[in-house]
Amino acid sequence: VYHGLYGETLAATVKRLRLHRAGAYLANSEMPIDEIAVKSGYTSAQAFTRAFTQAYTLPPAEYRRNGTHAKFQESIAMANATSYPVSFKTIPNLRLAGLDHRGDYMLIGKAFETVFGWFGAQGYFNPGGLFGNGAQAIGIYFDDPNAIDADDLRSKAGMVVPGNFKIEAPLTEAIIPGGDYAVLRHKGPYAELRSAYQWFYGTWLVQSGHEAADAPVFEEYINNPREVAPQDLITDIHLPIRLEK
Repeated sequence: VYHGLYGETLAATVKRLRLHRAGAYLANSEMPIDEIAVKSGYTSAQAFTRAFTQAYTLPPAEYRRNGTHAKFQESIAMANATSYPVSFKTIPNLRLAGLDHRGDYMLIGKAFETVFGWFGAQGYFNPGGLFGNGAQAIGIYFDDPNAIDADDLRSKAGMVVPGNFKIEAPLTEAIIPGGDYAVLRHKGPYAELRSAYQWFYGTWLVQSGHEAADAPVFEEYINNPREVAPQDLITDIHLPIRLEK
């Protein structure tokens, strides 16, 4: 039943989410690899290294040194606002059917699994096709992780739905305000998004001449983490802005 709803086995989901969290520890902390292995559910560093290398194509230590996040950090240090392409988009209001998540942003994957399972159980999508047919998977992030404790961070995982769509429990409605957005397309593991945000806010925005608008940032997930390798994941980070005329 689980495989039919989600397009992968329960064991595969658990492994993918654990390795995603491990990647975030490697990219954003100095935590020893042995400790990361234990936190990721592995009984030995060797078993963790094999699993991580299979998924990310680099062993953990090499990934920590040379993952895409390292390139973002180099651009931050050089204050180079042209290192990565940023486009501009004007969007209408978007209506979201989703699930609130409170806590570490790295763990929002659990909320997404619940959302996708609900849509699958209702028969709105074919098994494994949750990202197809023009469906938009969205994560809204309300707080600055540099200013708020991880346990208190607020976010929402959901899908864009039309105005006449009936949203039922446990899902709730959220409206993403329409307006002007700067969009950074990130290719690579979700674990590296923190470095992308640091560059987007700390380097690009400062040098762009624009101001951040009073609305939450959101991410659109362009492809399916069940179907592509972590290094091929595509995420569009939408930063609400006031365009300098």
